[in-house]
Amino acid sequence: MKLAVVVQRYGADINGGAELHARYIAERLAPHADVRVLTTCARDYVTWRNELPPGEERVNGIPVERFPVARERDTTDFGRRSSLVFDRTHSLADELAWLESEGPVSPALLERLRRSESEFDFVLLFSVRYHHAYHGARMLPHRAVLVPTAERDASLGLQLFQPIFRGVRAIMYNTPEERALIQHLSDNTHVPGVVVGVGSDVPLQVDPERARHRFGLRNPFLIYVGRIDANKGCAELFEYFLEYVQGDLPAEAGSRDRGAGRQDPLDLVLIGREVLPVPAHPRVRHLGFVSDQDKFDAIAAAEALVMPSYFESLSMVALEAWALGRPVIANARCDVLVGQSRRSNAGLYYANALEFAAIVETLRTDRGLATRLGANGRTFFDTHYSWPAIERKYLDMLGQLQAGAPRQEMEPLPGWWARRGRTLRPAAAIVDASPRGPSLREIQ
Repeated sequence: MKLAVVVQRYGADINGGAELHARYIAERLAPHADVRVLTTCARDYVTWRNELPPGEERVNGIPVERFPVARERDTTDFGRRSSLVFDRTHSLADELAWLESEGPVSPALLERLRRSESEFDFVLLFSVRYHHAYHGARMLPHRAVLVPTAERDASLGLQLFQPIFRGVRAIMYNTPEERALIQHLSDNTHVPGVVVGVGSDVPLQVDPERARHRFGLRNPFLIYVGRIDANKGCAELFEYFLEYVQGDLPAEAGSRDRGAGRQDPLDLVLIGREVLPVPAHPRVRHLGFVSDQDKFDAIAAAEALVMPSYFESLSMVALEAWALGRPVIANARCDVLVGQSRRSNAGLYYANALEFAAIVETLRTDRGLATRLGANGRTFFDTHYSWPAIERKYLDMLGQLQAGAPRQEMEPLPGWWARRGRTLRPAAAIVDASPRGPSLREIQ
């Protein structure tokens, strides 16, 4: 079987969620199929600036073809077009212009896909909201296997994506919440799909003490791993954590020593790129970029992993924490994180500063509970997100598709005039009106 993995950025040192997801899947499918990656020359997901050389190279043994991006993203233009399609009545032409503005626009990459029609049995397209995935799905619908990596954001309410969800050959969802939202918006239950997500290369051996010694982590600590950004909920995390350690919350939050600042030490350790300034506070430690081994050692040493994000399609780092037997503290406003916490019985979630403080205090004082949550998380990871489980789901789906004919056709784009009628509802309003909450369906 010959597979193409098509993704916006790709590299051993490119660790964005969807991009790392794509690399892991490419590498894990390579022993079972002839895998080739098609991607752009971009390294940065904001500008799409061409920073990597075009042409072919190998990354961890996988052949990777890079194609130049035609133009960098104009963030002002993209912001203006986003406001139009997300917040106002608009046309399909407006949505297509938004997609062009978002990028990454690579005519050479699309031409390579066009020429590949008989070369690949299937084309795995990451991620649905980007230019290459949309046009790749329209170009090769009977070979297109979509990996949406979709969060609950306004872009899912755009009408241009709904025929894609109905017309591709299959969809590999990250979570039951992602599947439920896409099926509600697009009525695509006839399209073969499975909740599969992605595993992680968690080492068999970790050394918490090595991390404590290497980074001088003398106090117990919570850990956050990821881009340090307000869009990831980090501003709120800083506020809630500093209120907790400074004793600024009322007594019912559970502290033994409110009012004069906490005397029992607890730090917040951050790993990742700083977009939002990190507070200059002795209880907050920013380690910057670290090796994978250092990251896993540090997670294993933590009291718990904190995931403050409002929007996730699948939190890989939460899965890694569970694989290492650590509990997760999640933002209750993120349906995916709440759903994962409930299915695993390995995470607790907060909706405000008081609940955040109560969860932290509970985990610190009830060591038996923290241990049970961690053990539940390890079982959940092994059952659903170990590499044998992930590989089996991909290979089962691809085998099923090879054995049968497509059940659906891609709907054609409306004509020139119909695309320009400004009758489409604001995309944000469509998503806001969709059912919320964690899915009650199990991972299947």
